[in-house]
Amino acid sequence: MKTIKQGFLLLLFLSVFWILLTSLDRQELIAGAVIVVLLTVVFWRNSGIFGEINFTFKSIGYGIAYIFVFIWALIRSNLDVAFRVLNPKLPINPGIVKVKTKLNSKTGRLILANSITLTPGTLTVETKGDYFYIHWIDVSTQDMDLASHEIVSKFEKYLEVIFG
Repeated sequence: MKTIKQGFLLLLFLSVFWILLTSLDRQELIAGAVIVVLLTVVFWRNSGIFGEINFTFKSIGYGIAYIFVFIWALIRSNLDVAFRVLNPKLPINPGIVKVKTKLNSKTGRLILANSITLTPGTLTVETKGDYFYIHWIDVSTQDMDLASHEIVSKFEKYLEVIFG
């Protein structure tokens, strides 16, 4: 059930996002206010992608933290792949592993699959319900629980709060 508080948080989130992307020029702030109000009304009336997001202070905080967690994972995986390319002695043991997610939201699963794919060294090949099939550059385990912990858990704990 959508509440007034969630609508206000959506409006606040979009406003802060607009201000971070633009300057504090009067015309840009007026245009931003109009756009933010229109987006809030549109996304509030229709579920859309924002329909599955839990707009609370906690979920907004986790969303901001998720950006930093994703960037850190992106940097680490880029360096890992670069070192494997530059040093042929480093192991490359490619394979496909099956991992399980706890996410119930379709949008949360979509963002998880894309986050895994965007980090070099992993590629989401297929999703079936709670299971993802991931191509991994260096398969360290075939155990589903260990592979899930290694690949999925760093993103999942944030997405679970954001999308429920």
